[in-house]
Amino acid sequence: QLQLVESGGGSVQPGGSLRLSCTASGFRLVYYAVTWFRQAPGKEREGVSCISSGGESTNYVDSVKGRFTVARENDKNTVYLQMNNLKPEDTGVYYCAAKDIDRPVSRGCWPSSEYDYWGQGTQVTVSS
Repeated sequence: QLQLVESGGGSVQPGGSLRLSCTASGFRLVYYAVTWFRQAPGKEREGVSCISSGGESTNYVDSVKGRFTVARENDKNTVYLQMNNLKPEDTGVYYCAAKDIDRPVSRGCWPSSEYDYWGQGTQVTVSS
C-alpha cells in the first residue's frame, strides 16, 4: 500500500552503466527527501546519494562523485540514480529510503535511522 520499490539493478562489466529507479506508491514522494543506500556483503550499509524533496539540492559520497547522478521526477513519483563508469566496489544491494522533510541536503544526507519508508532493495553486481 505505502511503499517504495526499486528497480533497474543487474550485472554489468566495469565501466558500464545502470539506472536505478525508486517509485513510491500510496503517498506523494514530492514531500520526501530520498537517499540511496547500498550494502555490500560483510560491510555496513552506507549512504550513497540523496536529493531534497524538491530536487534543488543533492549530495554524494566521495567514492561516487562524478560517476553517479541522482535526480527526481515528482510528477512520476520517482527518484533515479544514474550510475556511470561502474566499478567492482560499487557491487551491493541498493536501497532507497524516503524521509518526510523539506530541507537541503547539501551538507549531508540523513542517517539511516531517520526514514519513514524503505524499499526492498535491488542487486547491483559489477564484475569482469
